[in-house]
Amino acid sequence: MKLTRLASAAAVALVASLLLARVHPFGDAGLYGANASQPPILKRAAIPPQARDVLVAKCADCHSTQTHSPFYGRLAPMSWLMERDIVDARKAMNLSQWDTYSADQQQTFQAKIVQETKSHQMPLIQYRMIHWKAGVTPSDIQALTQWAHNPADGAPADAATISASNGDPVHGEALFEKRCTGCHALTQNHEGPQLKGVYGRTSGSIPGFPYSVALKKADITWNDRTLEKWLTDPDAFLPGNNMDFLVAKPQERADLIAYFKKSVGK
Repeated sequence: MKLTRLASAAAVALVASLLLARVHPFGDAGLYGANASQPPILKRAAIPPQARDVLVAKCADCHSTQTHSPFYGRLAPMSWLMERDIVDARKAMNLSQWDTYSADQQQTFQAKIVQETKSHQMPLIQYRMIHWKAGVTPSDIQALTQWAHNPADGAPADAATISASNGDPVHGEALFEKRCTGCHALTQNHEGPQLKGVYGRTSGSIPGFPYSVALKKADITWNDRTLEKWLTDPDAFLPGNNMDFLVAKPQERADLIAYFKKSVGK
């Protein structure tokens, strides 16, 4: 008799869970919508095969419209939590829409991907707890880093320099807004430290910010010369840092440095 009651209760709970999964309190992620006709993710994107494989295997379940949902994705409240994470992830970056992003947006996303995988912020811990093979490996990070350090056209950053005195701070501000604000702000710490007053500041000196060990020990004063080298290739200038964004064009580096100079007095 008890077994019968337990079985009946379990059946009722299962049906209720299936029905409640049709409710989408955090948004409908379309977990079981037809997507077989969609082209492979990033098929036409100018991304090296190794980096593309990592993005598809480790990121696409949340950051694309081609989510592979397990059986428990049909059961509430697990389905609600999954949809919350997926909806938020797609808003932040959708790999299915990669070709619609501008070159500036793509470069910003590249930098954030590498920074967040290096620090193991991504994939999210709740995802890794269930998908044990989803954690990024050193070879994954290396593939993503190599991709991030090359522009979309595959050309390396131009090592030529232009004096910051010839930089345009107005254009530098526009570049900052387009390319840097994914990780930085002038007056607040985000993934990167606040950059107001960075010109003339000593590296690793913002209180409370979790700098890399390399930057903490570097004792660099940020000026025309050091910022130029840093923006050209952070890894070449200071191995072991957490900065994974570079500026390929000399004039754009000069414009950003001119803007950083100007922001000191703001």
